[in-house]
Amino acid sequence: MSALVELAADLRIALLRTGYHPDALLEVLGTDAHAALGRSEPVPARRAARTAGEIGTLIRLFLLGDALPEDEVAAALHPVEIDRAVAAGLLERAGDRIRPGLALRPVDTGGGTRWIVSDLDDNVRRRALPADHVLGVGHASLSLLRATPTSPAGTVLDLGTGCGIQAVHAASYGDKVTATDVLPRAIMLAEATAAINELDIEFLTGSWFDPVADRRFDRIVANPPFVVGLGRVTHTYRDSGLALDGASRLVIERVPGLLAPGGFATLLASWAHIEGEDWRSRVSSWLPDYGVQAWILQRDVADPALYVGTWQRDSGQDPRDEDTQRQAEEWLDTFAEANVEGIGFGFVYLRNIDGPTEVLAEDLFHEFSDALGDEAVRHFDRTDWLRTADLPASRFSVAAAAALERVYQAGDEGWEQLVARIHRGDGPRWQHEIDDETASLLAGMRADGLALEELVALLAFASGDDEPTPELMAAATDSVRALVLHGLIDPA
Repeated sequence: MSALVELAADLRIALLRTGYHPDALLEVLGTDAHAALGRSEPVPARRAARTAGEIGTLIRLFLLGDALPEDEVAAALHPVEIDRAVAAGLLERAGDRIRPGLALRPVDTGGGTRWIVSDLDDNVRRRALPADHVLGVGHASLSLLRATPTSPAGTVLDLGTGCGIQAVHAASYGDKVTATDVLPRAIMLAEATAAINELDIEFLTGSWFDPVADRRFDRIVANPPFVVGLGRVTHTYRDSGLALDGASRLVIERVPGLLAPGGFATLLASWAHIEGEDWRSRVSSWLPDYGVQAWILQRDVADPALYVGTWQRDSGQDPRDEDTQRQAEEWLDTFAEANVEGIGFGFVYLRNIDGPTEVLAEDLFHEFSDALGDEAVRHFDRTDWLRTADLPASRFSVAAAAALERVYQAGDEGWEQLVARIHRGDGPRWQHEIDDETASLLAGMRADGLALEELVALLAFASGDDEPTPELMAAATDSVRALVLHGLIDPA
């Protein structure tokens, strides 16, 4: 047991006593200073925290990285002994003051407040990050958190746990959670995270799938070192040692083999956009031919130069430094040699099925606020229904959160319709442009009403035809299939 884990019980007492939780941060700092903290602008938060008592001390210490008087820190962390905390690496001495050795952040993962231990990021203490840096709670990890289904599960694997935030989240819905990482320091900090939160999580050290090679899991979640890079490791949290998008390929190829029947995986991944090659085909080719249902959502595509610069700044590198510039040159040369036009990033959902592999890869660039995890479960439910449904004989209703929008433009002869679209007001906010025939079908849909083939027959009759043509029926069926898939209409 590490000294940090041994400190966990007393540290938990201090955190509970001071009320160091996310809602309290917002209350103490106020909306504007809290937003500034999220932008890595410390001054407004520091000004608000100075008069906030012991919780203000913890905010300045662990979120802003300030060096504070020892008696002030001791009072806020009581019953934690300062010397023990220094020996465990939680705190450091800086002359006659105490500063943080680690970050300690409160997060609401959906199961109440959890405290996450990690290394101090560059925005807290300006420096180039070491190779074994353990990343804290960032945008990617929070995105994965919100994208992960939380329905009850038996066994859960967090592959590449880092600071442990995904494993802690999994403990709220999984009966038994296992977390792995190649970096012993990551395991040490994740164990401390689990101990502070009084969670029983199995931690295993090892490369990729080695620690769990012979096991199967009901759920898998992974935020791997997915950076599309040079094929060598400079920072373990981001670099895999595999060229270009080899890390994402490896995880997408191998994770299905770790899923129990019906098991479900939620992954973050990146992929190279190669000149003349569709990214959908590239990522889909990494999956086995049998046994997987995949939903791949591309959330962003970055220009190669912007991508390289972003990740260099993320690791604390100064773009004015000659070594940083040499690395950027080599990185961009590697992209150019491989004909990389951009780098895509997004979520990959995989489900174990007994049948040929099915893949849907699509863009989801627009913003939305609802968590994506439950939507992924519903997506696979809808694909299951569509696989066997007799669409012409089925009845449908328009989803409660769907709305029809028509856009007009003033013309020489009055208002002219430019487009009609149906869009969802919940979930991922899908929207589809539709023609007048589809709009008429939607207007006639009722759960206890006519089947699709009957609605199409009425549509044909209204146009002067005794019965619908095969082309009209096929077009209606294709439209309905797409609208069901995105939850815009529901099977009765």
